[in-house]
Amino acid sequence: MEEPRTGCPSPPNFLKIKPRKAIGQPYKNFIDKLAIKTMLTIKLKKSEDRRIRSGHPWIYSNEIDTQSTPLKNFRAGDTVLVQAYNGSPLGIAYINPHSLIAARLLSRDEHTSIDQIFFQERLQAALNLRQQLFPKPYYRLVFSEGDNLPGVIIDRFNTTLVMQLNTAGMDRRKQLLLDAIATLLPEITSILLRNDSPIRQQEGLALETIAALGQPPEKILLEENDTQFYAPLWQGQKTGWFYDHRLNRARLKDYVRDKRVLDVFSYLGGWGIQAAKFGAKQVDCIEVSKPACQFILGNAELNGLQDKINIINDDAFDAMKKLQQSGQTYDVIVLDPPAFIKKQKDHKQGMLGYQRLNELALKLLTTGGILVSCSCSMHLAYQDLLHVLQRASLKTASILQILERGHQAPDHPIHLSIPETDYLKMVIARVC
Repeated sequence: MEEPRTGCPSPPNFLKIKPRKAIGQPYKNFIDKLAIKTMLTIKLKKSEDRRIRSGHPWIYSNEIDTQSTPLKNFRAGDTVLVQAYNGSPLGIAYINPHSLIAARLLSRDEHTSIDQIFFQERLQAALNLRQQLFPKPYYRLVFSEGDNLPGVIIDRFNTTLVMQLNTAGMDRRKQLLLDAIATLLPEITSILLRNDSPIRQQEGLALETIAALGQPPEKILLEENDTQFYAPLWQGQKTGWFYDHRLNRARLKDYVRDKRVLDVFSYLGGWGIQAAKFGAKQVDCIEVSKPACQFILGNAELNGLQDKINIINDDAFDAMKKLQQSGQTYDVIVLDPPAFIKKQKDHKQGMLGYQRLNELALKLLTTGGILVSCSCSMHLAYQDLLHVLQRASLKTASILQILERGHQAPDHPIHLSIPETDYLKMVIARVC
């Protein structure tokens, strides 16, 4: 098992990128014009360029003028020049004629070459932010559109990367990405492609989990908020770990000392074990997956906290009902469920699920107790979560004070024009 490494690479990585070779301006202008003239082109319908000009990078299939640029002329992943109805250029994109989101802009400069240097520059910008934020190499390195690399997710675990390519455009450019990573981060020894997201099926791509470099381990050691964890890479959820709650989990420090804590949907114990590390006297972790429960136990032992951790291997809703029936109460309860609203059509049913979950938690909380309620559903707005809490408090005759709000950590940057990138919500409330 590889040991964690502290500090940032030296010398700074930005020194490793070689600048593009300068050429004479007249010749460059000629080459640019020739490239644009020969590039595959899509033209938008009249007035459909407004949203793109306002900053949004997605182009839907019904926005494309298929009379002048039929979608059947393109292969999934082709690079295209995007033009407004009047022929003015809007930028360079990759296209998938079989997807609702037919094209995703890579650059608004029509002269941009989508080559290895392009990916190195985008990766360098992402890396600079993470190295500024985190002293150790455990973070989400690339967050898709949030880092101007649509369709790419990369999590870093010291010298191992776990990467997801969720669009045909990025899947076709896999080697360019891998070559850019090799140039920029030569210390990386293994890369695992977790290309098993259902999103790939919508893009017409196969699901697979394969090694792209070296021999990625079955489990990886990581560090978060001065606490160590083992996470499963090949068989775990998504990329193995959820860095997005890093700062929210750190906030537990002010609420759990000498308290009795319930961690619901515990997964690998990210919340519960950190609560114990921050001074909780007892932590019960509810997790339905038996393999995940083994990781909770191992992670508790890794941090010398096994005497504080109790594992309840059961469905979250059933377990909470049983705890209530047996008269159990808690000072702090953390609810970090999976997305109950995966599609907009699931909104009403998902809202009921969140409300039911929060009602169960409020029935288990002591007076003065703390509820940490989370949602990772992009289709659930912050106001919706507050409405859920309001309804749950009325149903249980509780009075709630909202103490804090949180969202995803800064290694999951939000694209201002894409609300879907602002997906994570967290509320800390007090029962009074």
